[in-house]
Formats: sequence, structure tokens, C-alpha cells
Amino acid sequence: MSRVLITGIFLAMVTGCGTGYKPVANLASMDVSFGDKTWDGVTVPKNQECRRDGGQGASPLLIVKNIPIGTNAILVEFNDASFHPLSTGGGHGAIWVKVSGENEITIPSVPSETSNIPAGVYSEHFHRGRMTSGAYLAPCSGGRGNSYFADVKAVYKAKDKSEESKLLGKSRIELGKY
Repeated sequence: MSRVLITGIFLAMVTGCGTGYKPVANLASMDVSFGDKTWDGVTVPKNQECRRDGGQGASPLLIVKNIPIGTNAILVEFNDASFHPLSTGGGHGAIWVKVSGENEITIPSVPSETSNIPAGVYSEHFHRGRMTSGAYLAPCSGGRGNSYFADVKAVYKAKDKSEESKLLGKSRIELGKY
């Protein structure tokens, strides 16, 4: 087992969420919804799949409400529950946006398979797919009925090494099957 993989497993066990954010005692639950009616959480919309499958995919526009006090970023981890290598920790990419005391924000749509993402959106890490790279990988199962979801997390990103990054709240939104 490689040292990088062992370190990643250790970090996931210590932090409880795999991204270096220590969970607080009482995690807040946020409300997350789609800002685009083509996404319904049941079926991934037509043309929102990866390029390999003929799509021009982009992540859904998300509305996040009830953001806990102290949050300075909202982190969104996209995953494929049906494909183990991309099923956790943002296997299909992880993005974040800054928050400055807002109770509600809209997270813009991010195009698939590119590092060219909207202003104000940052890549926490690129997707772990093998054929392309980028901040987000649209559903790419070839239409086998895989289940896609996003974990949305309210975090405090430490500003320097004297602080600790914290997970303050979380929610999950089902993106649909493809």
C-alpha cells in the first residue's frame, strides 16, 4: 500500500470526513435544493452526462440554506454511490465557495472535465476519474443506473497553521440515476 494512500486513510479516520475537517459535536443540518428545474434527484437530466457518454455535463446549480454561524466555506463533494472508486470524498470532484455570514447561498454550476470553473468557485480537489481531469466529472456510468449524490458541507477553513479546520454542518442531495 502506498504511503499516500495510507496517509489518506489515516486522515479520513482522524477527521471523520476524509477532507481534513474535524467535525464539531453537534453538526448542523442544512437545506439543499436544486436551483435548476431540469434536475429532480430521480434521473440525471439528458445531456448532463460526461463527454465519453455523449453529454456536455455540468454540476447542478445548488441552493444552500440554514448555513451555520462560523462557516467560511461551503464544500460540495460529488460522488457515484454505485462505483466504489468514486463513491466517497468527492470521487467526481470537490468544489467550494466562500461564505461570509450568509444564511443562504447559490452555488454555480461547474462544467464537467475542465479546470476552467466559474469565478468564486474553487477546486478542493479534482475528480478521481481516469480518462479526463477537472474539478467535476459529470455522471459517467454509460447509463447503467448508477446513483449519484452530492455531500454538501459547511466548513471553517483554517486561515493558518495555528487554527484547525472544522466541519460545522452537512447535508446530502441525491442527483439521480444514470
